[in-house]
Amino acid sequence: MIAIRNYRIYDIGREIDIDLLERDLAITHPTVRTRFLRVKPKSIMIEDPPLILKMDPARLNIDGAEIEFTVIARIYVIGAISLCFVYEDPGGAPGQLMQTALSFAGQEGLVEAFDSYIRRLEETLAPHVRMHRIDREFFEDYTIYVTDRLDDALDPAILLIGEQTEISAQMREEITRNTLSYTPHDLAMLSWDAALFCNPEYPVDLIDLVEFANVQVLELRYYDREMSRQMEKMYDDIEQADRLWRFRKMRQYHGIMATQMEMYAEISEITERVNNLIKVTEDIYYARVYATALRVLRSNLWSESVDRKIEVVQENYSMLSDEVRIQHSYFLEWIIIILIALEFGLAIWRSFE
Repeated sequence: MIAIRNYRIYDIGREIDIDLLERDLAITHPTVRTRFLRVKPKSIMIEDPPLILKMDPARLNIDGAEIEFTVIARIYVIGAISLCFVYEDPGGAPGQLMQTALSFAGQEGLVEAFDSYIRRLEETLAPHVRMHRIDREFFEDYTIYVTDRLDDALDPAILLIGEQTEISAQMREEITRNTLSYTPHDLAMLSWDAALFCNPEYPVDLIDLVEFANVQVLELRYYDREMSRQMEKMYDDIEQADRLWRFRKMRQYHGIMATQMEMYAEISEITERVNNLIKVTEDIYYARVYATALRVLRSNLWSESVDRKIEVVQENYSMLSDEVRIQHSYFLEWIIIILIALEFGLAIWRSFE
């Protein structure tokens, strides 16, 4: 048995009411929720399991051969869509996995198909979900290779880098270093943009865990980019406000501060939901696979980047707040001075009556 699962994960910019979407789509599409099959129900906790939508199969000509892919979409409550092209051969040998994988390594030959299917999915969801136009240039791509056994015809390092070349021992060790096993007969080998699972049984749960990790990374990348855009706009707004007359400047500062607090609250809430998209608790092996996937995908770097930008927003809010408070104090001081002057003027005027 061999399988190749090619993923592209996109963001639609808004959270999704999965329950409502499931009810709406169930009328015209067969739908099901993601669930883990080989662990205790309490071992993996998902507050809102993603909705699975099976799409029409794709038949593509790759290197002169027609290959049929099963196409599966998963829709996540946090506003992510995972599109997966699955090639499976129940009787395939590891050597065939190697040959087929290299024929469309790096998802070569699948780009137009992904664009076509994400467009169809966009049309399917549009009547039911508030969403912005999906940016087809911004996505997280990942490939998972599956085989029921290993043999000499399959070189894991070559498979994971997708390039038939001679690899140094040092590089080979680097590529294959994140390898985990539960029994002597299985392994999970994770790398930056691909993974290899060798298991006598189809490791659907482990595959789903790696997909969840990729979804989290995509969302962190997306909100890191959005924070950068919002911060650039914030600096431009502050620069424009500084050119205004004092009272108008204070009004602009109040507006900027309100926007900052809204952005801070929204991003903080969303990133919290992203980081808690799934919790692996009791199953030690699943927890290790999931944690390794997040580490290999460098989830912590994106999370730290978002956190730093949130801190910058807080600092800017504090600086603007201090500036507004100081200007307000100056204004009150002038009011007091004017009132005192009026009091003196009134007293002098009365003395001449």
